[in-house]
Amino acid sequence: MNAAREASLGENPNAVRAVLWAGFACGVLDITAAFVVYGLFGAKPLPLLQGIASGLLGPRAFQGGLATALLGLLCHFVIAFGAAAVYFAASRAIPFLIRNAVVSGALYGVAVYFFMNRIVVPLSAAATRPFSLKMMIVGIVIHIFCVGLPISLSVRRFSR
Repeated sequence: MNAAREASLGENPNAVRAVLWAGFACGVLDITAAFVVYGLFGAKPLPLLQGIASGLLGPRAFQGGLATALLGLLCHFVIAFGAAAVYFAASRAIPFLIRNAVVSGALYGVAVYFFMNRIVVPLSAAATRPFSLKMMIVGIVIHIFCVGLPISLSVRRFSR
């Protein structure tokens, strides 16, 4: 059996578990951190989730009530599982990502932060926000501890 086929999600139950646990852990920790941290800055959960949905719907997401908040939550978890799947796939080709999961996870969290904020968000329908060094540092710290590390440690744990 070739390595690509063996590592595919459908052929390897450990791969499925790795991606599911990594995506779930990332999604839960990241949204919880967002609620807590941005809540300290006055953001409420419903508009925060609607803000995520505004990437698809634009400003009208804020008039959609609970339905667009739930869409935002769904989008958040799709992104989390996508980030987990990308890390898992990369870890099949780059064993360093498994052997050095803490360093790799921290760096992956930073990479995901910049990918989301410099590529995904600008290409979405979400409103642009003014740059804030303080919020960038907060976002990077959240992504290290709530995105990169949960993904890398879950992938290491379940993909052996």
